[in-house]
Amino acid sequence: MKPAEIRELSSEELEAKLKECRAELFNLRFQMATSQLDNTARVKTVKKDIARVLTEMRAREIAAEKSAAAK
Repeated sequence: MKPAEIRELSSEELEAKLKECRAELFNLRFQMATSQLDNTARVKTVKKDIARVLTEMRAREIAAEKSAAAK
């Protein structure tokens, strides 16, 4: 998922995406442990997606704190 696509999501959608990505990462790790995983690069991609979502959530949190402090 591209960063621009992540920025377009609402806060609720970001939380849902984070939950979905973490579940997918869990399943990928499980498949890797049982030698059923074909595309090992997918693990790295999902980790990056999780990091992007967390980064956007934190950026929104910081922006909200700044706007509250400015008032």
